[in-house]
Amino acid sequence: MLSQSTLFGLAVATLASMAAIIRYSHDTLTISLGFATIAGVVSYYMLPQLIPVFILSNIVGKDVLKKDRPVLAETMGLPAAIIYLVAMFLFVPFPFMSFFNGNATLVHDEQPIAGVFPYHKLSEILSALLAIQSMALLGFADDVFDVRWRYKVWFPAIAAIPLLIVYYTNFGVTWVMVPLQLRPYLGELVELGWLYYVFMLLYSVFCTHSINILAGINGLEAGQSIVIALSIAINDLLFIQDKQATSPAVETHLFSLYLILPFIGVTAGLLWHNWYPARLFVGDTYCYFAGMTFAVVGILGHFTKTLMLFFIPQIFNFIYSAPQIFRLIECPRHRMPKYNPETNKLEPSMASLQKKPVGKLGKIILKLFSTFGLVRIIYNEQGEPTDCNNFTLINLVLVWFGPMNEGKTTAVILLIQGLCSCIGFFIRYKLVQYVY
Repeated sequence: MLSQSTLFGLAVATLASMAAIIRYSHDTLTISLGFATIAGVVSYYMLPQLIPVFILSNIVGKDVLKKDRPVLAETMGLPAAIIYLVAMFLFVPFPFMSFFNGNATLVHDEQPIAGVFPYHKLSEILSALLAIQSMALLGFADDVFDVRWRYKVWFPAIAAIPLLIVYYTNFGVTWVMVPLQLRPYLGELVELGWLYYVFMLLYSVFCTHSINILAGINGLEAGQSIVIALSIAINDLLFIQDKQATSPAVETHLFSLYLILPFIGVTAGLLWHNWYPARLFVGDTYCYFAGMTFAVVGILGHFTKTLMLFFIPQIFNFIYSAPQIFRLIECPRHRMPKYNPETNKLEPSMASLQKKPVGKLGKIILKLFSTFGLVRIIYNEQGEPTDCNNFTLINLVLVWFGPMNEGKTTAVILLIQGLCSCIGFFIRYKLVQYVY
């Protein structure tokens, strides 16, 4: 089973492989990889130093899935996000160095000629960082003030506004390619117009909250994020090494790598300290920061559909959780698994089916889930259902594989995440020819 050192080793090996490819392709990527390495090292050494500061500030939480329920520093995703942003701010000039001479003036003249310097690329990077920074700030506000879901569900949409404005002013495309099967009826392309901007807002909301609702055990938030980030980076590298790829496509995937490599670095450093048994909690701040980073690279990199292939477990978790999210089944405030102190293992947490009457649609869902082995239902002596497991991927893994300790549970879910990424690559590069 995957261990802390194994995951860290896989991340290092992947980065080393990237370095070997980058060395012979793009000098700016070598610099980006350097910043990613520095950001990871800084995260690794700095985060433990900040733990006492957060504890003294009473930004803490209890690790309720441990026998002694230790008090840990909360919201440590905030310093990780700050380290990432500082690394990115320092990196910003490098992709544009070729447009300047030794005196730091534009090569083409003191008065820049529109269309020579890539102002659109600079604005994209700055808007991306503004969106990520805004999301980290709103995530910290959520951690501190415990904002209700009815309000914080819209936080990502607010943070994404600068991104959409720049997308609009840079004449971002709003058409989508139609699948082969529908082209006789709709044509090859469909222009969505303003609906595409609504889609991007909802896309930002999903990417952010899908990380946030698949959480609650040591190492899971940072673990799933690093698997997704590595999948994005590998996809980008496959694209820029493709001899048939067009120049604009290569540029968008280079842009994605510039953002994702430092993210991998800071997340690796954070995951080392958040792995079971955790020394710190990442908090909602990290979930929002990670989700918005993924949304930014997907939107500005123009591979939103491919990115969704790396979110298969998150999509499943959202659909699986929907009956509770929309209150068709009783939904407790926290749906984390239950800790059994006698065995030191996690067990599926349960939701009552009697506290609130289950409607007709809820009963249909329970029967459907039961048919496919997606729920464990407890019955009383009269044969009436009294409880069922909470509808999360974590609890489902425990239903399928039985009680496990926290570290093993996280490792199993990350293994599922990795296997789903492999399926995503297969769909993207082998099956896509039958659809587009």
